Amino acid sequence: MNKELIMLPMLGMLVLTAVVWFYMYARRIPAMKKARAPVQTYTVPEKTIELLPESINYPAYNLKNLFELPVVFYALCLFLYVTDTVDTAYLVAAWLFLAFRVLHSIVHCTSNIVMLRFYLYAAAALALWFMLGRAVLGLLAT
Repeated sequence: MNKELIMLPMLGMLVLTAVVWFYMYARRIPAMKKARAPVQTYTVPEKTIELLPESINYPAYNLKNLFELPVVFYALCLFLYVTDTVDTAYLVAAWLFLAFRVLHSIVHCTSNIVMLRFYLYAAAALALWFMLGRAVLGLLAT
């Protein structure tokens, strides 16, 4: 198994994070101009939440979320790479994690249907916890 393959879903997560970041500003800057509040008004996130429509802030919430479980995913992918333990099961789980996180971000940044968003989040988390649990068990078995 080519251990470098684990880098592809990891790179996918990084690209997703960049896309959400650009989308957030593509939504936020026009909304800020429309609100006509002085730029200095937006000194803290709470002010932005207060002054802009809720839906404009969805991408910002999603961006924060992309620095939670995905951080564990990045570290785990690097661990698997360094320990040369990448196999098909890890790759499938990593791609599932990425796929569900992409879908989660789409829902979170747009319609924000809470239960759908939760199910997508939970599916991604299960893929991640499978990977972590398997890695821990593999390490303990050695």
